[in-house]
Amino acid sequence: MEQSGQGSEQGMGGDYFVVKAKDQGVTVIGLTRGKDTRFHHTEKLDKGEVLIAQFTDHTSAVKIRGKAVVYTKYGVVNTEE
Repeated sequence: MEQSGQGSEQGMGGDYFVVKAKDQGVTVIGLTRGKDTRFHHTEKLDKGEVLIAQFTDHTSAVKIRGKAVVYTKYGVVNTEE
């Protein structure tokens, strides 16, 4: 996969990841950076839906609830429930 504009995105974190729901109701929760980690964004995915997201200055981690496949530049992770 070719990434255009990668240099400027890397300054903000820039790593993309893809979440594909294997079941209904998969929840993807964005967590903030900083002194206190907090939830700042939630998405609900239905079976077969795909979310493409990016780590940024505000998002340092993601929590996924439910059965999904997560694709990153580091590899593929299947969640188990």
